[in-house]
Amino acid sequence: MRKTYLKQLMLFSLTVYTAGPALAYANTIRVERHVAGKIESRRLEVTGTVSDNFGNPLFGVNVAIKETGTSVSTDKNGKYKISAVEGDILIFTLNGYLVKEVEVKEALLNVSLGESQKRQAATPVLYGEQSTVTNLQSTSTVYNTDLIKVPVAGINNALSGRLAGLYTLQSNGRPGADGTSVTVRGNTPLVLVNGIPRDYPSIDPEEIESVTILKDGLSTVMLGQQASNGVIMITTRKGEVGKQRISLTAQAGLQSAIKLPKPLGAFDYATLYNEALTNDGKAPRYTAADLNAWATGSDPVFHPDVDWYSTILKPNTTFSRYNLNTYGGGNSTRYFLDVDYLNQSGILRQDNERNTYSTNTDYKRYLVRTNIDIDITPTTLLNLNLFGRIQNGNQPGGVSASTAIFTTGTTLSNFGSNNVFSQLASIPNNAYPVFNPNGSLGGTSDYQTNLWGATTRSGYFYNSSRDVSADISLKKTLNNVTKGLWLRGLASFNTSVSENIIRTKQYAVYKLAGTNPDVYQKFGVDGQQVNLSTNTGQSRNLFVDFSAGLNKTFGSHSLNTLLKFNSQSAQTANQIPMIFNNLSARVDYNYKEKYLAEVALSYSGLNRYEKGSRYGLFYGFGLGWNVAKEDFLKDTKWLNALKIRANYAYTGNANAGYFAYNQYYVSGATYNYGTTPTAITGVAEGTLANPHITWEKANQYNIGIDASLFNNKFSVAADYFNNENFDLVQTRGRNSALLGTAYPLENIGISRYSGVEFDLKYSNHVGNFNYYVAPNIFSLQKIIKYQDEIGRPYPWMERTGQREDQTFGYVADGLFQNQAEINSSAKIQGYNPVPGDIKYRDLNNDGIINELDTRALKNNNPIWFYGLNLGFSYKGFDFSALLQGVQNRYIYVSGITEWAFQNNGLGQAFEQNLGRWTPATASTATQPRLTIGSNPNNEATSSYWLHDGSYVRLKNVELGYTLPKGLTNKLKLTSVRLFVNGVNLYTLSAYDKVDPEVFGSGYPLQKVVNAGLNVKF
Repeated sequence: MRKTYLKQLMLFSLTVYTAGPALAYANTIRVERHVAGKIESRRLEVTGTVSDNFGNPLFGVNVAIKETGTSVSTDKNGKYKISAVEGDILIFTLNGYLVKEVEVKEALLNVSLGESQKRQAATPVLYGEQSTVTNLQSTSTVYNTDLIKVPVAGINNALSGRLAGLYTLQSNGRPGADGTSVTVRGNTPLVLVNGIPRDYPSIDPEEIESVTILKDGLSTVMLGQQASNGVIMITTRKGEVGKQRISLTAQAGLQSAIKLPKPLGAFDYATLYNEALTNDGKAPRYTAADLNAWATGSDPVFHPDVDWYSTILKPNTTFSRYNLNTYGGGNSTRYFLDVDYLNQSGILRQDNERNTYSTNTDYKRYLVRTNIDIDITPTTLLNLNLFGRIQNGNQPGGVSASTAIFTTGTTLSNFGSNNVFSQLASIPNNAYPVFNPNGSLGGTSDYQTNLWGATTRSGYFYNSSRDVSADISLKKTLNNVTKGLWLRGLASFNTSVSENIIRTKQYAVYKLAGTNPDVYQKFGVDGQQVNLSTNTGQSRNLFVDFSAGLNKTFGSHSLNTLLKFNSQSAQTANQIPMIFNNLSARVDYNYKEKYLAEVALSYSGLNRYEKGSRYGLFYGFGLGWNVAKEDFLKDTKWLNALKIRANYAYTGNANAGYFAYNQYYVSGATYNYGTTPTAITGVAEGTLANPHITWEKANQYNIGIDASLFNNKFSVAADYFNNENFDLVQTRGRNSALLGTAYPLENIGISRYSGVEFDLKYSNHVGNFNYYVAPNIFSLQKIIKYQDEIGRPYPWMERTGQREDQTFGYVADGLFQNQAEINSSAKIQGYNPVPGDIKYRDLNNDGIINELDTRALKNNNPIWFYGLNLGFSYKGFDFSALLQGVQNRYIYVSGITEWAFQNNGLGQAFEQNLGRWTPATASTATQPRLTIGSNPNNEATSSYWLHDGSYVRLKNVELGYTLPKGLTNKLKLTSVRLFVNGVNLYTLSAYDKVDPEVFGSGYPLQKVVNAGLNVKF
């Protein structure tokens, strides 16, 4: 009996021990609800299944009651069970999926997570995430689903027009070198990959989770001396809890040049050439018989008419990319693996019968990335991220017959595609035939470079670069010490090596001497070949980081803190490593998610400044107010969110040069000593040292509003920024040659960057038809507030007060129409104009046109950048389009593709030169009169050659179709999607003679039309 009694007592005690806290917790909830004035609702055992948009169950989804924080996780079948009260809000969260909140109404609650949800619960910020509701920073983010729509090699090319505050410029279309330059609010930003400084623009979009630009000082101030210029933050994908998923994407397309110069045919060229000679007072070069031969095409040997662009360039070429990635895992281990191959061909023609190697501008890239998360213990997380990349690029040798191979002063710009495209823009159609009757390469004494030879018979350049990086981190959660406390350590290493293999060779060209088909003049030599291998680049980067954080909630108060120390050692070639050390912290606080505050600071140093002056303190703070959470707006149905935020930051930018505080010495003059003169080279001071050089600084101000309306269908983010950059590193303009050496770099410049940004989105549906429209726009004003410039006699000549990218020159006032107008106009110093020459304004009214009449040529209004992203989905179909454009931008067009008969009269002429001034076309002329060679008056820098560079480009379009789920289930597949897309499809430009981004003799921008298939298993 005693044993039975003891047994019952122990059972009762155990029941009280286990059930007591739960009963007390439940009673506490009921008390809180009573105090809040709520009526106790029925308690439900809520069950259900959580799946993705394809109906696949999701394992490990966190299901939490919003009010109490009580949570459970879904099992391998996606099922969960939680005790809740009718009216509770359940929050469903899983890494890689959008958060969803659902009100409890019934005991059965099935939920799907995926890209169809409208609201992101977290905003990516530097070193983590912040709640979208409480974030005070100015950021913009684009996600994987948009990035993978663009068939490009570099991720920078996929960002155009998608992010307010980001400007992109693609000034080269050559495969492997077509990376778009990007600026954030006018500055070249720091690039971080998973929080680590690492500039890898050529990575595949499949491995990227998101790209975020950090625009204001508060968002970047923790970077200290690397904070002033903004940040592009790339976050790669990670493994997710759930069964293994495999995604295979194969795509291929055609590329073609979107804008090429339009050279004149031989007849028009010769006609204009004679006219130019006549204008110069010289006898015509070409006879009537010559002109007739070109007009009829009757003599292709002695009167060739070669369209070199169509001869050398293919109308289209290929682009292909293949990607395989897989991810999955359980509660203890999660993984993501990505393998990618890209092959982008160039547009140059090849001679496959003659060569066993490629002479095209081809580019191949191989990538692999792995990201593994391992829960060593329930509170210890190990992450390992590995990345490898091989890039192989090819170019033609491009060597001319008269070029000495790698002699003194020869650079790579003399070879390869640069040389080919320069010659394409320079060689007239009538210069020589491609081939002579005997099959040899055509040429003359004036034109000893045959373009077909430069493209296919000059050997090749082969470049190979290899990049390897490894990141490992360990995070420890210390909830046993205090809830919300964690520690993390990270070490990262990457190395890059680039090598050129040079197999260039020379070739001879020939000219038929007369009517005898066997007599040729030879220019140059055949067969001389160079075989070199050179290491063209090597870098190493070591990064270590230690951080601690504490995330606490005290009733209505929420506090998140981050303390961090990191060190980066970056070494290029044989230079001494550049070492950044940075101690930083951030604290953000909110009261009921209504009143918001954030403070961040950094104590940052760089070893390239003088000892004792290497470290500085940088700081920022922000305040915010969630107006929509105020009681007086609680019954406003149309307003879902309204937040006002403002912040300020004092930031730095290291622009130290290479240990500029040290004095260096260079070889000086040579002296002869002794009766038998012996030459001794002296030593002289180089550029003067500046022991006081320090980092550049900025005061950055930002005011913003975030709003969401009409049941979150419409959202807007608007920002105004005003940044003063000071202590900019410059060389003073008021200097004297009497010093005998170059003046040092000094912290003397001041500039101001300001502008506004708008990011809007409207999304809705009509039945099964879902659609969205998302425009963004921003303006940028960059004004020089002060620079130490030379003394200028007139205010219009001063650089201070003008835009940073301002062009200075003469103000063109049309063309001289007659001698009477010339006689009554100001005299041009050193030049006697004739009718048809450009007339300039005499700004100082002294009767002479000279450098005192040069001024800023563009207006000082801000440049506007904009993008429009729109799309829809209907059942299995989806469509998206992106327009990107620039307004109030100017381009200066000049050189061999704009002016006729350059290169001492040996150059090409183009379609626009037909609009030259003649007495008959005086009223309609769009170009000055023609001359042979350079004309110092007409080719002077002036507003005549400055054109409106505004444009709008249909940057990207994609149309996709996902097969019905019933069909894919039969195929044992998760989903199958077919798609077609394109990039750079159509451009509307204010000045349509050239492409607004690539003009002149550069490799043209490419239009890509692409088709592909994505299969998920």
